[in-house]
Amino acid sequence: MGETFLSIENVTKSFAQTTVVRNVDIAIDKGEFVSFLGPSGCGKTTTLRMVAGFENPTAGRIVIDGKDVTDLKPNQRNIGMVFQSYALFPNMTVAQNIAFGLKVAGASSADIAARVKEMLGIIKLPDHGGRYPFQLSGGQQQRVALARALAVKPSVLLLDEPLSALDAKIRISLRAEIRAIQRELGITTIYVTHDQEEALSMSDRIVVMNEGRVEQIGTPVEIYNQPRTRFVASFVGTLTILAAKAVDAAKGTMSLDGQKIRAGKPFPASASKNISVALRPEAIALGKGDDNANRLTVKVVNVNFLGSIVRVKVRSGAQDISLDMFNQSTTAPPKVGEQVTVNFNPDDLVVLDGQPQA
Repeated sequence: MGETFLSIENVTKSFAQTTVVRNVDIAIDKGEFVSFLGPSGCGKTTTLRMVAGFENPTAGRIVIDGKDVTDLKPNQRNIGMVFQSYALFPNMTVAQNIAFGLKVAGASSADIAARVKEMLGIIKLPDHGGRYPFQLSGGQQQRVALARALAVKPSVLLLDEPLSALDAKIRISLRAEIRAIQRELGITTIYVTHDQEEALSMSDRIVVMNEGRVEQIGTPVEIYNQPRTRFVASFVGTLTILAAKAVDAAKGTMSLDGQKIRAGKPFPASASKNISVALRPEAIALGKGDDNANRLTVKVVNVNFLGSIVRVKVRSGAQDISLDMFNQSTTAPPKVGEQVTVNFNPDDLVVLDGQPQA
């Protein structure tokens, strides 16, 4: 971890009787790209707006580069903001839009011209300065909005679902561009999204939020492979959550529908007899596996061809488990109704915190 540059310290936000953000506590390093990920209404945009200064926290404080900015207006925080709707001025050219913040700040004409030229180069639209927003595609407009936010050299860049209005192909190329520009400039960035693939592909760390609370903070690999709560496990990626019974928590052993399996490490001894465990489809394979593998005897209930992947649904007792296998002409998928053995590594079995499955 580097040095903390932006701190959101135990921030709470209530509107009348409704609390929409509860005790959010996040430390973001200089130059780090952090995504706030969660469903609509989870509090991620409200938290972003408090960092920007558009909302005031009911409790807690926000510190940027060692300075408490909690009570400062947005224009006193040196923040760059990019919205979902590009929010470009329609009566201004691309160059005038990019120059807007610099003009307000009183920069000289020569400095503005040089900076606008530099920004047009960074967003790969060097010849578009004289055009108007309506003459640009959605992806180009969002690049201009990004350039306008970055032109004033903000200390923090905030992006609120900037790609959700664009079609899928443009989104994928633009997220790579945004990440490349962010890395090149080394700017501390918060990116709000409900798109898990976007968060996983772009972020240094992800903050998963639900109902105003932070459920988990971690790298994309940690969030995907080691979800701590039932919500994170079910929200990020495809995953099977299963009910099991603890046998020996210290040894990580449990029973799944009468078949003994184990996790790669002990789980809390305080865990009740009934626990919830999670498995990713790609972690499970047909066959017995190696000597260390967990094995289950299961029945095939569905085979779904998805192109490069075949998703097979098998049943253990009354519980369905999904597994993914590559589509290979040499290996036929199992048939519905067949009894098969599946295996998975103990380290891929995640014991979830919180309430067991009902």
